[in-house]
Amino acid sequence: MKIKTDIIILGAGLTGLTMAYYLKKSGRNVIVIEKESRAGGVINTISADGFIYETGPNTGVLSTPEIARLFKDLNGNCDLDTANPKSKKRYILKKGKWQPLPSGLFSAVTTPLFTLKDKFRILAEPFRRRGDDPDETLAQLVKRRMGKSYLHYAVDPFISGIYAGDPASLVTRYAMPKLYALEQKYGSFIGGAIKKAREPKSEDQKRATGEVFSVKGGLEKLISALVNELTEKSLIFNVKNLTVEPRDSEYTVTFRNTDDTVEEIAASYVVTTFGGISLKNILPFIQEQELNTVLKTKYAAVVQVAAGYKTWKGMPLDAFGGLIPTLENRGVLGILFPSAIFKGRAPENGALISVFLGGIKKPDIISKTDQEIKEIVMKEIRETLLENSEPDLFEIFRYTHAIPQYEISSGERLECIRKIQDQYPGLILAGNIRDGIGMADRVKQGKAISEILIQQFNGK
Repeated sequence: MKIKTDIIILGAGLTGLTMAYYLKKSGRNVIVIEKESRAGGVINTISADGFIYETGPNTGVLSTPEIARLFKDLNGNCDLDTANPKSKKRYILKKGKWQPLPSGLFSAVTTPLFTLKDKFRILAEPFRRRGDDPDETLAQLVKRRMGKSYLHYAVDPFISGIYAGDPASLVTRYAMPKLYALEQKYGSFIGGAIKKAREPKSEDQKRATGEVFSVKGGLEKLISALVNELTEKSLIFNVKNLTVEPRDSEYTVTFRNTDDTVEEIAASYVVTTFGGISLKNILPFIQEQELNTVLKTKYAAVVQVAAGYKTWKGMPLDAFGGLIPTLENRGVLGILFPSAIFKGRAPENGALISVFLGGIKKPDIISKTDQEIKEIVMKEIRETLLENSEPDLFEIFRYTHAIPQYEISSGERLECIRKIQDQYPGLILAGNIRDGIGMADRVKQGKAISEILIQQFNGK
């Protein structure tokens, strides 16, 4: 017998769970279907031998009112853990030495990271005219406003840390919309940031402090809190052969369960949250050429290594971590220091570090053996962090399609999504193929779609 519900969400990652949580609070019947055996997508926390480490994202940023609101709404079910204030410092490697990334105008003109010429460019940035090319890449924008050395030793490593990408390919208005808006609305990064900080804010906006966050016990606790808000019947895991078909003014989702039985669920609305590469088989009623730009979404492949030391003898880990510019030609993208950011991530006097490799510029890393990856990582730890002992914990995680790249084709992808949604009312294509890649972006999107669906049901 076919099951009926109001809304079907495909994917139990942060986007899908946030959406389901708010829809359920509004009284809607929701079923979330997940291919894997657990919720959370790439978000997963492991506790082992005195260490608590993440296999996916290590941190989020309280950058939107929606992520701050979610923690408030879940109060008591998971505890927000904001970063140790002492870890606000970010290191950038230059000529083999760590230099603090400037955190203000004074440090920007005194740092050894930037050339004298570019320090004068930074001082003059508020007086430079705004750009008029909507498809300007991040590299072009930064060189125009701040200079080459700022691009190489601030933005390039920053983009490696967020997108594992190349600022020469990422289009600013898609990849960094807030930065793009600062120039377009205020005419300046520096002046715009000052003016924006002075604007009146709502209580929810005040909660969006921009602080780095995790959850006490690890990010998986956020996923568990969201799952616990849903009923057992509203979550289905371990499905195979998942497809969606429009039938009789609604959508029927068909799949095989773990016991190989076929199930059908019908709903007025279906929301996909999977990556673009998965949609071809899930939406067979849409012609491949119609989905083409979504299917061709470019992804960075990333390898993440968790390394734990019960006794740390290297340099003091007194920062958020260290990012490595492409010009330095090292084997890794960057190294985070989770045990410096949050309490309880490593034994006392020990350390937990997360090392990231690969990305758009070094895609071959993903195919290297575990031993080859370990040799690369240990070399970087010895030479940059001055730790020569063997780690007590060493775990490798590979993500072939880790982070979508918001390049020039993003405009075509967004237009493709819009056309499909217009052609098939009730079908919504969500996830990180649009609206950003960060945890705050995922929560914001999930909340926004839930509000749209609630309004549509209330209007019926």
